[in-house]
Amino acid sequence: MTTLSNRPNTAVLVIDVQNGVVASGHNRDDVVANINQVVTKARAAEVPVVWIQHDAEDLPKGSEKWQIVPELAPTDQEPKIEKQYGDSFEATNLDTVLAGLGVGSLVITGAQTDACVRSTLHGAVARGYDALLVGDAHTTDDYSQYGMPAADKVIAHTNMYWQYQTAPGRSMGVVTADEVDFKAHE
Repeated sequence: MTTLSNRPNTAVLVIDVQNGVVASGHNRDDVVANINQVVTKARAAEVPVVWIQHDAEDLPKGSEKWQIVPELAPTDQEPKIEKQYGDSFEATNLDTVLAGLGVGSLVITGAQTDACVRSTLHGAVARGYDALLVGDAHTTDDYSQYGMPAADKVIAHTNMYWQYQTAPGRSMGVVTADEVDFKAHE
């Protein structure tokens, strides 16, 4: 249902699952395992997987903190996008890469739920993409010491509100890693 013409394909985005980003993420090991499950399903269905890596002063390109976590293994053929902003589309070539793959529908995983994942979800829909969030394949740190809700509440809230988002000509929603079915998106 994407509003992007001639873009019938689906891709998985793995956002910022880097050593320095998810080291203290809520339920980190289970989330990474769920992302791996989605990536494995995508590869089996020949659905592109696009890896997003954030560059920042505290996450310098090429550093150990910048690397994708060792449990996940991007292939040399899978696109890798470097970004400096929360929205993975902002000031990157992500849209161009997705257009080249004929992608109009995204399955989104990654970190941080309350920053880059949310920004990319909204950025995708604003640009005409369908955006499906994998509810058990994103994480964030616990910032409750700063007056924010606990990480599990941020994740639950994001899953709840994204389940009910709507926009003309686009589809959105939330599924679990077990429920991801790329045949349903063909």
